[in-house]
Order: sequence, then structure tokens, then C-alpha cells
Amino acid sequence: MELVFVRHGQAEHTIDLPHSLHTSDPSLTNEGINQAKLLKKQLPLSNKDLIIISPTRRTLQTAQIWSEDIRCQKVVSPLISPRVFPQKREGQTLPCDELLSVEKIKEDFPDCPIQGPLPKSLWSTSINRLPDTEFKVVAEHFLRWCKTFGRERIYIVSHDGTITSYRQFVTGEELTRNDFLQETAWFKVNY
Repeated sequence: MELVFVRHGQAEHTIDLPHSLHTSDPSLTNEGINQAKLLKKQLPLSNKDLIIISPTRRTLQTAQIWSEDIRCQKVVSPLISPRVFPQKREGQTLPCDELLSVEKIKEDFPDCPIQGPLPKSLWSTSINRLPDTEFKVVAEHFLRWCKTFGRERIYIVSHDGTITSYRQFVTGEELTRNDFLQETAWFKVNY
């Protein structure tokens, strides 16, 4: 199975760092919208494709624009929500990385069903602050779940720290923040 991790397009929380990280529920910028549209040419989708999406507005918007007019399957999962990389014991989840509620996703993105059933704690705490040992358990669960779809390829729209955490887990390579993907860049791995 090929997994294609795609970073979301440019969003409001990256415009004026570090102050903009305190923006709640950031949307894509005009540049982010254009980046998501460009994905249509760079990674064309078909009706047979599956996109798993992190439960944030910027990732959902990226997937929605990218898959516009394509009747592919989409699923939202907190197992690929924002994650601090490298993981630090101190700190807290920034407002820009708080997850949308299930109700808000259903209201604003009705064509994106929620993965279930999952512990409610994942919607409140997400994977952002999980210690690496706990993240490895979540990553194993997520990858096993991906295999249940029986697809040759699965697209995953997520965040720089999350993608780097999964890359490190799957490849066994030691990665740093220098390995973060740029907006709408992607990383493919066979699993």
C-alpha cells in the first residue's frame, strides 16, 4: 500500500509568525487556495481514491478544493491531527492546532465523514502532545486501519509535524524540523 502524505496549503496561522500561531481555526489564505488547486494537476485524483483528512479547517479546505468535482472517498481522522515535532514535555497546544468539533465538521464539511468509533479523548487532546511511546501505538493503529480499506494508494492531508512523525515512524530514519514539507508538498512511502 502506498501512503501519500500531503501537507495542507498556506493558512492564516503561518503569515505572521510567531504571533499568528495564536489564531484559532485558521483558514487557507488566497495562496493556500491556489496551492490546493495546483494539487489537481500535480496529484490528480480519481473516483477510486481515498483521502484521509486531519480535523482542522485548513486540511479540510485543502482536501475539498483538491477533490472538487471528483467523487472520491474522504474520511476525517484525529489520528493525523496536528503534532508537535520533535515532541517536548513542556508546552501546550496552540490555538491554531485545536481540532474542529465533530458537529462543526458535519456542518461545514458534510461530504467528509468522521472515522469512528474513536475515544472521545482524541477529539479533545488529539495527538499533539502525546509522548513518542504513545504516538507509536496510535501510528500502528492508524496504519492497520488504513490497510482495512484495501486500497493500493491512500492520500493523507495533514500537518508538517504530524507528517514528519509518521515518516520517522515508518522509515525508521531520524528526522528534524529541517525535514518538514513545504505547503502542499508530499511524501510517498510504501507500507
